[in-house]
Amino acid sequence: MNALSALPTTVDPTRGATATSTAELAKRGQIDKTSQGFEASFLTTMFETMFSSVPTDSAFGGGPGEDMWKSFLAEAVAKQSAKHGGFGISKAVAREMLKLQGLSETPQAAKDAGNAAKTTSATARAPLAMPSLAGLVA
Repeated sequence: MNALSALPTTVDPTRGATATSTAELAKRGQIDKTSQGFEASFLTTMFETMFSSVPTDSAFGGGPGEDMWKSFLAEAVAKQSAKHGGFGISKAVAREMLKLQGLSETPQAAKDAGNAAKTTSATARAPLAMPSLAGLVA
């Protein structure tokens, strides 16, 4: 028994999009990683250009190592920015990469399960009762 066989085979619509196969899941993960790396690379170039125009105080800056450390700072800021959503470049790149691979933005199995859950939950849902606020008001 391997680690992948222990994974559940049912689709839970409350957990978000689920890939229809392990190969598709791996492909989607690689696409996300690649698109995020592309955005980080773009943002690194943009931040390096932006930081190059920032003057440094002679008491705390300057010297031969400053340019090297500025590039490290630009790269670190860009990677964190891309990791936390960035400017949306990675989403657009990932969407195009998915199209090139013949995949939809959300896996078909998750769409089908989500539609089935919406249908059953809409018919079985009871109206929500509002709690009384009379006891909370002094």
